[in-house]
Amino acid sequence: MNTDLWIGGKWQKAGRYEDLLSPYGGEMLARVARANAQEAGQAIEAAYRAFQEFRKMPAYRRGEILYKAAGLLENRAEEAAGLLAREAGKPIKAARAEMVRTVETYRFAAEAAKSIAGEQIPMDAARGGVNRIGFTVRVPLGVVTAITPFNFPFNLVAHKVGPAIAAGNTIVLKPAEQTPLSALFLAELFREAGLPDGVLNIIPGGGAELSEVLTSHPHVGKVTFTGSPEVGRIIQRQAGFRKTTLELGSNAALIVDEGVDLDSIIDRCVEGAFVYNGQVCISLQRIYVHETLYPEFVERFVRRTRSLATGSPMDEATDVTSLISRKALDRIVGWVEEAVSLGARIECGGETREPNILLPTVLTNVPPEAKVVCREIFGPVAVIDAFRSLEEAIGKVNDSEFGLHAGIYTPRIDHAFKAAQEIDAGGVIINDIPTFRVDQMPYGGVKSSGIGKEGVSFAVEEMTREKFISFRLGG
Repeated sequence: MNTDLWIGGKWQKAGRYEDLLSPYGGEMLARVARANAQEAGQAIEAAYRAFQEFRKMPAYRRGEILYKAAGLLENRAEEAAGLLAREAGKPIKAARAEMVRTVETYRFAAEAAKSIAGEQIPMDAARGGVNRIGFTVRVPLGVVTAITPFNFPFNLVAHKVGPAIAAGNTIVLKPAEQTPLSALFLAELFREAGLPDGVLNIIPGGGAELSEVLTSHPHVGKVTFTGSPEVGRIIQRQAGFRKTTLELGSNAALIVDEGVDLDSIIDRCVEGAFVYNGQVCISLQRIYVHETLYPEFVERFVRRTRSLATGSPMDEATDVTSLISRKALDRIVGWVEEAVSLGARIECGGETREPNILLPTVLTNVPPEAKVVCREIFGPVAVIDAFRSLEEAIGKVNDSEFGLHAGIYTPRIDHAFKAAQEIDAGGVIINDIPTFRVDQMPYGGVKSSGIGKEGVSFAVEEMTREKFISFRLGG
């Protein structure tokens, strides 16, 4: 199967094609078009032309298109989940869950399209404003370029495409190199939903080759990117004064406070650490447990981790499967080996299986300077440490260059509020894991975790600008 570029509402041949292989087993999935900088420029030009009319489309029509697209996707959800499992190596039960969320995300976008509003300004609060009416409206930015990762190739695309359409923008989407098929799946679907030609353009290709044109072309009004901090910094420099949303790294932490009922949290903690092989931005990576609970927590967490099933992503029983690439596996194994060399103890896992599987790994006695603690591992590895006081635990959580999500389980309301106030993160999740997310909530971090917010209505605001309008009245 060959796939082409989707530009201006039609399939366009590319100058280059590459084989796309499954992460599990290496089977050939497709020959995928790889856009070059010139073809990316053509997509931006097509989006710019389409914007001149699309910006005038009434909000209710944009909402109708998004609702219809959501319904069409829901009707094909099982087909889409199978595609996702094959190209991303995501266990099929997790792929199905992603499709449920994706449909919901587009419906949230449909609702958000009809809720964009400005505000009235009390002009006569100033002497010079008497006999004037002032108000703001929110207007679209133009062409939005979206660069998306492999780990949620339907839902994280929806978090960029949905709000962009809701706001009246046009989009050029560059999906992750490993997961272009999920993005291309949307092309005909949105056309069937009534989206005008050129509003959505999809150009698989290499980030290094396309980054500069996608971020600095004169017709680009905004760049939205989910990926690594290293690439995010490059994009920010290239984008200049354009608006950007950068969803970057994390090493999400959880505090398990004194007095917590371990029966109620162990399964949830293991899920947060190892869902989709830990390849989740808010995967539970660091767990800080009160010293009175620490031995029992480690024993029970390890026992539950050992029960996870590894295998093919298409097997209904599989919990953990292949990592996205051999390169990712080698990096993660190297970080685990470094931790062991610094004194860490492997409580379970640490072993590899073909193809590209790392058994879920639990580490204790890990020094804070080890990469598995201070950097984003993006793999099936969890680090457990003990603390004596809540102040100590909060200090350990904050001792990080990242600040996306953190969580705390505690039976004490004063401890919950203290953590909420003092943890330096974009979101603090009380009595649940930091991996918790629903798609209408604000989502974004501080420090090296990025800038800007996602969560559909919040993304719509990021994808519009405020325009002030004033009328001078008679007299």
